Amino acid sequence: MTDEPNSAETEAAISELATRLFDAARAGDPAMLAQYVDAGVPPDLANEKGDTLVMLAAYHGHDEVVRVLARRGADVDRANDRGQTPLAGAVFKGEDDVVDALLAAGADPLAGHPTAVDTATMFGREDLLERFAPQERGADD
Repeated sequence: MTDEPNSAETEAAISELATRLFDAARAGDPAMLAQYVDAGVPPDLANEKGDTLVMLAAYHGHDEVVRVLARRGADVDRANDRGQTPLAGAVFKGEDDVVDALLAAGADPLAGHPTAVDTATMFGREDLLERFAPQERGADD
């Protein structure tokens, strides 16, 4: 008999860890997520619906988690299986601090479907639409 875990035990342990990480993103635990990503967990880990850690953090209003993951290489524009991006989710939920964090990390307001621009339009968020508009360049630039 060996003390090596079998494949079913290994799969269960991986699934349990992934669940804990998704819960940490939803709950807003940047330290835990930083520790695991720094140890080798992919920053774009996604659940069965295609929701990444960034998507879950964004949707639940955790701007610091978004920043921590973005600094570690997470794709802030990665859409879930329904085509939704973290930025559109943050606009939908009215999470302005998350919108700020995603824009600072380079999120594209035109990515996904509906886009963040579409979502801001639907909710009458003129303030966000102004921020999403490409900056006009002067003739001398």
